Amino acid sequence: MACYMPFNSKNLDVNILVLKPKVVVVDGLLDALKHFSLWTETFGCVHSSILQSIHGNMILWYGAWMKRSDEDKKSLNSAIMAMLTNISSMAILMDYNFFEAYAGESKTGTQAAKFFTGDTVSFSLIAHSGEDNISELDLSYAILATFKSSFLSMDGVTSGVCLKKYHNKNNKTAVADEFILNFFVWKSLQSCYSYILKSDVKDVIVPYLKGLSLDLRYDIFRVIYVSSDNAIIFQNSPSPPHRMLQTNKGKEHSRS
Repeated sequence: MACYMPFNSKNLDVNILVLKPKVVVVDGLLDALKHFSLWTETFGCVHSSILQSIHGNMILWYGAWMKRSDEDKKSLNSAIMAMLTNISSMAILMDYNFFEAYAGESKTGTQAAKFFTGDTVSFSLIAHSGEDNISELDLSYAILATFKSSFLSMDGVTSGVCLKKYHNKNNKTAVADEFILNFFVWKSLQSCYSYILKSDVKDVIVPYLKGLSLDLRYDIFRVIYVSSDNAIIFQNSPSPPHRMLQTNKGKEHSRS
């Protein structure tokens, strides 16, 4: 079954965790994150997936949650942070943010970006400092303009989503004052490579945002799990997800 990223945040909030493994063999970490995905369903997570960087050692956990108030979001944040302490021996939390999806396109007729285990996806991050003389609104819609003008001509892409960071003053792990993400689902890894090598995003964006020092980054990921995978196995497991996470943590300590 598929995982989905919405084209807008009217009904769903998007959450992304960026993890850097502390272990060489990441199987235990991936198993713990799969159980974490199951645990999040009790808090209203509708879709989740685990993405592994193809060229680096980063792992992303993606979740789409039922829409909630800012106050409820704070409670959810606290619960997520508490649960993530159970994998602290296996990975460092590099970044943690909620995002607002504000635009999207699909070449397959779906109303959300659709992806499966084994698919290739990419993120392009466009960041700038709060000292730059530009508002988040200006930046997000400049990126949207380039997204709309280039999406249909992008060979090998099936869907894409524009996301902007949800403001959370209590988040101490953010990597930039403001940043926008473009998320793409590709037909193949080769299609993704071909687009990145042939295009120069700076040449497209700079005319919209003259004089700004933007930080543009790409990363390509393999989808290694979506929340519908192995659901029956987890549901029939002798231990609830949070116990399994604690067990994994204990095993890692016993090895050290």
